[in-house]
Amino acid sequence: MNDNKMVTDLSVDQIKYSDAFDLKLPKRRPDSTLIIGLSAAVCLIVTALVLTGSLSAFYNIPAILLVFLGTFAVTMISYKMNELVRTLFECIELLAPSSAKNSDACENILHLARYSKEHGILALEKINNSLSSDLFLRRIISLIIEGTNAETLEKILTQEMHEISQSRQTSVEVLRRLAEVAPSMGLIGTLIGLIQLLGNLNSPAEIGPAMAIALLTTFYGAVLAYMVFAPLAAKLETNIAAENTINQTYRHGAVSITKQENLHTLAMYLDNSSSQY
Repeated sequence: MNDNKMVTDLSVDQIKYSDAFDLKLPKRRPDSTLIIGLSAAVCLIVTALVLTGSLSAFYNIPAILLVFLGTFAVTMISYKMNELVRTLFECIELLAPSSAKNSDACENILHLARYSKEHGILALEKINNSLSSDLFLRRIISLIIEGTNAETLEKILTQEMHEISQSRQTSVEVLRRLAEVAPSMGLIGTLIGLIQLLGNLNSPAEIGPAMAIALLTTFYGAVLAYMVFAPLAAKLETNIAAENTINQTYRHGAVSITKQENLHTLAMYLDNSSSQY
C-alpha cells in the first residue's frame, strides 16, 4: 500500500482481533536515492579530475585544512556540542532512515482502536510491550493506558511533537550553516592565495602554490556546500516533514481512542488525512 491509498480500502469490519498484534512497525532501510546520488556525484567529480590527466593537481593540504577544518571550526561557534553531535548522528541515520509511512500509521491506529473497543483500553498494554521500534507510538499507548483524558493527551502529544521536530530541525540548521560557511572559507582561501601570489611576483616558484591555494579552496568549498551539506539538509527536512505527518496521525488516533469515537468516523478522518499526502 502506498501513502496515497485510501485507508477505507481496508474496511473497519476487516480489522479483526488477530490483526491487532500485526502492526506495521517501521524498520531502518538503506536510502537508495541518497546513496546512489552521493556516489554518482563523487564519481562524476573524480572522473572529471582523472580525465584532466593530473589528479594530484587537485590535492592541496593547506587548502584542505583551511576549508574542511575551518568550516567545522566556524560552525562550532554558533552551536552547542550536543547539537553538533546530534547532527552527526542524524546524517548517519539518513543513510538508513525509518521506513515508516503515513498509510501504515493509519492502519495501525484503526487496528488499535478496534482492539481497544473489543477488549478494553487496558488490553493495549499487551501490544505496547512489543513497540520498541516506534517510541512515539509506545508513548501514546502508555498515556492511553494511564487513563489520560483526551484534552490533556492532545496537549502532551502536541508538545512532544514540537520538541521532537525542533530538535531535528536544529540539525537541519547546522547543515545549512555548514553549507553557508564552506564557500566563505573557500573565498578566504582564495584571498590568501592571491595575497601570496602578489607578494611573490618576483619568485616564479612561489606563484604556482599560491595560485593552487587560491583556486582549490574555492573548489573545495563549493563541493562541500552544494554536493554534501545542502543536499543532506534538504533530505533531512523532508524526513522530518514525513515524521510530523505520521505523528499527527497517531495523535488524532490516540485522542479518538480515548474518546471511544465511532470507528467509521475515525476511518473517514484517516482516509482524508492519507489522501492529502
